[in-house]
Amino acid sequence: MSAAAKEISVTAELLRGMPLPQPDGDGDKETRGRVLVVAGSVPVPGGALLAGIGALRAGAGKLQIATAASIAPHLGLALPEALVAGLPETAEGGIAPESAGALAERASHCDTVLIGPGMMDEAAVADLTAALLNRLDAGGDGPRFVLDAGALAGLGRDPAPLHRHEGRLVITPHAGEMAGLLGCSRDQVDADPLGCARQAAERLKAVVALKGSCTRIVAPDGGIWAYRDGTVGLATSGSGDTLAGIVAGLLARGASPEQAAIWGVYLHGEAGNRLTRRIGPLGFLARELLAEIPAAMAALANDPEDR
Repeated sequence: MSAAAKEISVTAELLRGMPLPQPDGDGDKETRGRVLVVAGSVPVPGGALLAGIGALRAGAGKLQIATAASIAPHLGLALPEALVAGLPETAEGGIAPESAGALAERASHCDTVLIGPGMMDEAAVADLTAALLNRLDAGGDGPRFVLDAGALAGLGRDPAPLHRHEGRLVITPHAGEMAGLLGCSRDQVDADPLGCARQAAERLKAVVALKGSCTRIVAPDGGIWAYRDGTVGLATSGSGDTLAGIVAGLLARGASPEQAAIWGVYLHGEAGNRLTRRIGPLGFLARELLAEIPAAMAALANDPEDR
């Protein structure tokens, strides 16, 4: 990877030069892609809800959620737009690793699979993620992936399951999760976030969106983008789940992994900026970000004077 790669700022002007795939006037929901969100646990069911809504707000056509059996009926009522499947649970209330076979069958019919939000049983999540990645077809016939939160556990030790899906992956760690991926301390990540993101992108063969006050997006080929225009209010519980869902929805629509990560980070940040202007810089909720996403997307299709 070239050490001389130039960092590109993520701005509205940049995104207008890389427009998202748009459905034609005759398209139905199938043309905007299917997303499977594998997420949630008994302690944190809301992660699946936030991520699923994020995928729909980003324009995905159809949504499925796979989650722990005891919370599935509640998620189905909270999100009537989704098909919600309940899976066997671990003693800690997470999705049991032996669900990988059933999940692989479901995922094989989807365009994008998001794994991780709200999944707290780290060992079980690591086993489930690796098993699912190993079972699914690689290349053009398989889905694309967004891996977040609990799904990142264990992949630093053995990235081989990720390598099968090279060119079809986005990961969205914060600094602590990045430290776990690289086997270093969080202080080391904080000291050199760009270097760590580049190392992870090269090692894992995935697009990396390293979240922070400046979120950096790094591609395995050396491309680097940075988003610095977010608000402090984005640092709130559930915010990362919404970002992961937005990226998954954009992937389902046909965006490339780099494009989905860049657009997703910008839309997430712009949603926070819109709430800051209307509500204030602190105190808005992650769920409130979601309703801002369609308008933020639409604004990019207009002249700056129309925003």
